[in-house]
Amino acid sequence: MKKIKVIELFAGVGGFRLGLEQTGAYEVVWSNQWEPSTKLQHASKVYEARFGSENHSNEDIAEVSVTAIPDADVLVGGFPCQDYSVATTLQNSKGLLGKKGVLWWSIHRILSEKKNPPKYLILENVDRLLKSPSSQRGRDFAIILKSLDDLGYAVEWRVINAAEYGMPQRRRRVFITGYHKSTPIYKKLLQTDAIGWIRESGIYATAFPIMTSTEKESTFVIKDNLVALSEYFNLGEKLSPFQNSGVFVDGDVVTVKTKPNFDGPRTVLGDILQNGEVSDTFFIPPEDEHKWHYLKGAKKEVRTAKNGYEYNYSEGGMIFPDALDNASRTIITGEGGKSPSRFKHVVSTKKGLRRLTPVELERLNMFPDDHTRLEGISDAKRAFFMGNALVVGVVRKIGEALAAEMG
Repeated sequence: MKKIKVIELFAGVGGFRLGLEQTGAYEVVWSNQWEPSTKLQHASKVYEARFGSENHSNEDIAEVSVTAIPDADVLVGGFPCQDYSVATTLQNSKGLLGKKGVLWWSIHRILSEKKNPPKYLILENVDRLLKSPSSQRGRDFAIILKSLDDLGYAVEWRVINAAEYGMPQRRRRVFITGYHKSTPIYKKLLQTDAIGWIRESGIYATAFPIMTSTEKESTFVIKDNLVALSEYFNLGEKLSPFQNSGVFVDGDVVTVKTKPNFDGPRTVLGDILQNGEVSDTFFIPPEDEHKWHYLKGAKKEVRTAKNGYEYNYSEGGMIFPDALDNASRTIITGEGGKSPSRFKHVVSTKKGLRRLTPVELERLNMFPDDHTRLEGISDAKRAFFMGNALVVGVVRKIGEALAAEMG
């Protein structure tokens, strides 16, 4: 069987690749990983150690010539959440320029400049993208939808919390799938009732079933050019018009709030622990426990700002230690290191309280054990990778549904 060819951007340590390759249907023909703020390219080193250096690029994607990127069927990537505003510029013949360094425009450049652009896209971002920025709720997402529409793609999106489909981590991300107008899926989407596609027949409805719902969908049109959208979209409104599921075809948005429908097996935090094989460095010294209790606990206190201003500070308590009979909380990039923290995971074991190991963090994202283990890569760096990564099982299910639909 001929494999579906994939370009993987913002590859990190290869979460997209793992999920797609597990289906047996995909082959990554080119990948790029570049960390702009660091001299040592740790993530790229791990990627090359696991998948080989052939067809892997470790340079700034904004500088990569489009001619260096081979043709592929699908482009995937978890692009960073940034400010997507657009400005007109006289120097730019296209008349449009996103801010320099905003990586969305690197995806846009590849799709617009390639002679044979990928027919399908699978992109991932934090769910905040649907609501940002706070001054113009939903503007950034509207710019992304319209720029893909201009390039000939229909778009489907869904906010997916991995734990709601039995996976071991409560990690909520928006997944965005694009279908070029030359594809059978695009034509099928045009001929299908949009709400039926969202609820029953689309890629996400197939991979991640939802409840039959009484929620009313909302529909609206995005016809403005990108500059006008950037300046005026949803100006003065308190809420984003985008719900957690939707489709966008030829200027028309249909969006609705959906709820997951899953009754299969569930993996919880207790299932992924490395029992009895954890080094002492992960255990919390008894004399430090009070610091963790304080940071995790509820607070109502007066604090003083640097300028001497006093203010009332309050925050709710967190479950401490973390519950073993539930999926874990979201891993963040600051998960590693010994210092006490409100956000790091702590579990209770027979030997005492301890932090999670790099292998346990890998398991929460459904990576193979020791995927990020490499000489010169610290445990804190491995934790950082997992804070940036996606849940491999989510990608696998989307990949299966897309491959089946592509036939």
